[in-house]
Amino acid sequence: MVGALAGSLLLLVLSMLFSWPVATGGGVTAAEQEREAAFEAPTGSCLDWTPPDGQDIKIVDCARPHLFEVTSTVDITADHPENAPVPDTATWQEIAETKCTPGATTYLGGKLDPFGKYTVNALKPSDTQWADGDRKLRCGVQTVAPSGALTPNEGTAARSDQSDVHTPGTCLALVDQKIGDPIDCAEEHAFEIVGNVDLAAAFPADYPTEDQQTEKAVELCNQVSAAYTGGADLAAKKLTLYSDTLKPESWAAGSRKVDCKVGAKLPGGGGLAPITNSVRGADVPAPTTTAPTSTTEPPPGG
Repeated sequence: MVGALAGSLLLLVLSMLFSWPVATGGGVTAAEQEREAAFEAPTGSCLDWTPPDGQDIKIVDCARPHLFEVTSTVDITADHPENAPVPDTATWQEIAETKCTPGATTYLGGKLDPFGKYTVNALKPSDTQWADGDRKLRCGVQTVAPSGALTPNEGTAARSDQSDVHTPGTCLALVDQKIGDPIDCAEEHAFEIVGNVDLAAAFPADYPTEDQQTEKAVELCNQVSAAYTGGADLAAKKLTLYSDTLKPESWAAGSRKVDCKVGAKLPGGGGLAPITNSVRGADVPAPTTTAPTSTTEPPPGG
């Protein structure tokens, strides 16, 4: 039974696959039962595991940290009948995106922010399952860091704001003048998230231009930053307050929140300088000025 249900998880960003271990005799263990239940989890279930192999995948309460939330099950037999070859990784990616996006959109209340918090993905049949005729995709949503690593969620996506914001106190790495994954603030980083602001009250109707968003967000972020840092003088520390903006597609999907973040410019304003430690600390070293230079101003959205 467990062997017949062995499956793989398709990670669209990393193109990585892993398979559930097959029982080797002596009965079905509790862990194998959890893996079986996870692969057959109904819509609305949340799954968690330890990357990268996922051997401990299991259903968890959505209130707990988890890496995947099931949004639908899709049968692709019509497009891939008996004796059809197993799709390669690129084809699996296309299949998962095409077949799972409609169900995920419905699950999220009819709107999916393409630049928001959630990425559509799927649990796919293993090669053995495929040979036995299994053509089901277990579709779901998850969040992915810039490197492609999965990041945990808490709470159900079905009732969550899709705005791509971070928990205040999160620091984001600086990698070749690009924004990277969350990192310990004691290490060199690009930005520290000092809070989030909601633009809904300021713009209750039509989509505001990015300039309008920035003007309002800076006003609100100044208040958030002062509360977060205890009124620290950012300029004296050679730090700058930035705010993100939302794209029209995000606004149409209902996203209204943006990050407020603190970073530092390289001399001359060309790019970001790495900083260390939290802006809330008593001692924040001056930004490092030896980072690779950039010919463009760091965008407000990172």
